[in-house]
Amino acid sequence: MGRLFWLSDQQWAVIEPLLPRNKGGARRVGDRRVISGIIHVLKVGSRWCGCPADYGPSTTVYNRFNRCSRKQFWTDLVEALATSGAVTKSTSIDSTYVKAHRSAHGGKRGRKIRLSGLHGAGKPRKSTFSRT
Repeated sequence: MGRLFWLSDQQWAVIEPLLPRNKGGARRVGDRRVISGIIHVLKVGSRWCGCPADYGPSTTVYNRFNRCSRKQFWTDLVEALATSGAVTKSTSIDSTYVKAHRSAHGGKRGRKIRLSGLHGAGKPRKSTFSRT
């Protein structure tokens, strides 16, 4: 079960007091499992429905991520971890990037959109019906 969690015991001890308590409703999946599931999806870059079942139902993981985002939980979490020294302030959970090729924006061949008035000035339009 230890390999399942992305956060160490020291990091979890810092995070645990920030979590909301006394939530009603259906039987809750453990907070540590769900937060590890959220970190897993963000680090791996998979879709929410691709979250392994070990972390709980994927809808639970997704809904908890949304609720935490609305309450600014993730900002508070990084602040608390940085204050405790568990991580640096510049830590990034998801640091992916995509390199674009130099011609990905059409930079090689110049302007693709041509102005209509330059080439057919004075000629009848081809796309409209004319009764001449």
